[in-house]
Amino acid sequence: MGHWTDLDTPQGPIRAWREDPAGVPRGGIVVLQEIFGVNAHVRDVTRRVADAGYSALAPALFDPVERDVELDYDDAGIARGRALVAQLGTERAVDGARAAAERLQGEGLRTGAVGFCWGGTIAYLANTRLGLPAVSYYGTRTAGFLDEALRAPMMFHFGEHDASLPPGTVQRHRDAHPGALVHVYDAGHGFNCDRRADHAPAAAAEAWPRTLAFFEDALR
Repeated sequence: MGHWTDLDTPQGPIRAWREDPAGVPRGGIVVLQEIFGVNAHVRDVTRRVADAGYSALAPALFDPVERDVELDYDDAGIARGRALVAQLGTERAVDGARAAAERLQGEGLRTGAVGFCWGGTIAYLANTRLGLPAVSYYGTRTAGFLDEALRAPMMFHFGEHDASLPPGTVQRHRDAHPGALVHVYDAGHGFNCDRRADHAPAAAAEAWPRTLAFFEDALR
């Protein structure tokens, strides 16, 4: 049964949603939110990670600037989420990912990160800055950080029809990180989220087993 717990960061405590497997965990995975907060979708992903055998923590990255953020997938939610991302900044988001990773690592668990949308970019930075094996789902803001070297295995999932993905972006990722796994799907942005209009069930069903296989290998 999932529950909220607290994590310590340089900006003070933040909350995190935690799910644990029924048996001994095979590792730990930090689940990094979209711009909409640790909402029902992110909590559901965290549960699915636990169902796959991992202890999972989804830090509420917006807590340093606003607590209890759960936004709708509409124009108002997008605008508010983008404003919160700008207010928070990248460094404090990475601090939240670090706090979650350190909690899991402190329990003796080999730990990785998976993130979605904006959280996909933070997952990428959890790799380059924290050394975590990571999977980024449609983290299009990663394009601004491609000069950072990977420090662990990395997987990217992109939607071919993602309107927020400028032409050539996927190839730039392949060129910058030839050792990374890069998958492209017949889908738009947010294809994994069944609460969004651009949910693409076939792409989501293809990407999720790849994600689990990645962590099975990277965290063994």
